[in-house]
Amino acid sequence: MEGATRGIHHVTAIAGDPQRTLDFYTGALGLRLVKLTVNYDDPRTYHLYFGDGEGRPGTIFTFFPWPGAPRGRGGTGQATAVSFSVPERSLGFWTERLRSLGIPFGGAATRFEDQAVTFSDPDGLALELVEHGGRMPDGPEVHGPVPAGHAIRGFHGVTLSVEGYERTAGLLTETLGFRLTEEKGNRFRFGTRDGDFGGIVDVLCLPSAPRGKVAAGTVHHVAFRTPGPQEQAAWRNRLSDAGLDVTPAIDRTYFRSIYFREPGGVLFEIATDPPGFSVDEPANRLGSRLVLPAWLEPERARLEEILPPVRIPEPWRKTG
Repeated sequence: MEGATRGIHHVTAIAGDPQRTLDFYTGALGLRLVKLTVNYDDPRTYHLYFGDGEGRPGTIFTFFPWPGAPRGRGGTGQATAVSFSVPERSLGFWTERLRSLGIPFGGAATRFEDQAVTFSDPDGLALELVEHGGRMPDGPEVHGPVPAGHAIRGFHGVTLSVEGYERTAGLLTETLGFRLTEEKGNRFRFGTRDGDFGGIVDVLCLPSAPRGKVAAGTVHHVAFRTPGPQEQAAWRNRLSDAGLDVTPAIDRTYFRSIYFREPGGVLFEIATDPPGFSVDEPANRLGSRLVLPAWLEPERARLEEILPPVRIPEPWRKTG
C-alpha cells in the first residue's frame, strides 16, 4: 500500500520515580538514555527518552515520570503490553539476568511463532522480550551493560486492548497499511507489509474488560513512523478524510508529531524520522545532560530547582 507506515517510531508511557525509571531501563534492560529533557506540555516534569546507541526510530521508549503518581489500570482503550526484539537464542540469557536482578518474570512461552518472556517494569507496565531472527540496520558499536549478542535491538511490537476489534482492525489495514497476518482466539496480529522492526501490532478483543486508566505503569500513546513533513501532511489529510480528529503538526524538536485516537480509544501519533536526537548534542554525548528547547532556556534555572535531582547514567561510548 502506497504511503503505508513502516511501523512503530516510539512508545510513550507514564512512570513514577524518574531515578528508578532511569536505573531500570539503562541498568537492567541496557537501553541508552538518548535524551534528558522536559515534557513540553508540562515543563515541570522530565521527559526521558531511551533507545539504541543512536536513538533510531523504532527503538525509542519515552517516559513522563511523575513522582508520587498513582498506579494506572490496564484495560480497553490502551496499549497494554510493549514487546522488545532480542536476537535468537537470547531468552536464556535474559531469564538469568532478570532472575539475578530479582525481577519476576513468566517462563518462555510461544505466541504464534514467537518465543517470549514476560515481566513488568517497576511501575507495573507489562513488557515482553521476543526472540527475532531479523536484524536492524547496522548502527554504532557501543559499550552497554548487556552484551551485544543479547541486547535489545528495538521494538518488536505492541498489544492493544479494545472492546471491539473490527474498527481498530479497519484503521490498521485500510488506512495505516498493516495487514492481518495471524489470529488465534481473541488475539489478532497485524504486521507491516515490509516486515520492519517494530512492525507488529496485536489487537486483543476484550468486550467485557473494564476501561483502562492512564497513570503510572500505563502507555500514554503509540507513535508510528513517517519519512518526513511532506508525508506527514499527507497522513493528516488521509486520517481526516477517514473521519478522525487529527491535531495540527507539532514540533517536538527531534521529530514532528500529529495525534489522533483510533476507534478503540488508543492514542496514536504519526512522527517523522528526522531530524533525530543529534540536533542539540553530539551523538557520543546523547543523554549526558538536561537539554531544553530554545523557548525554555530562559527558564533553565527555575526548572532545575523544580525538577527532582537525578543521577544520569554514564553515557555509552563508541568503541575505538
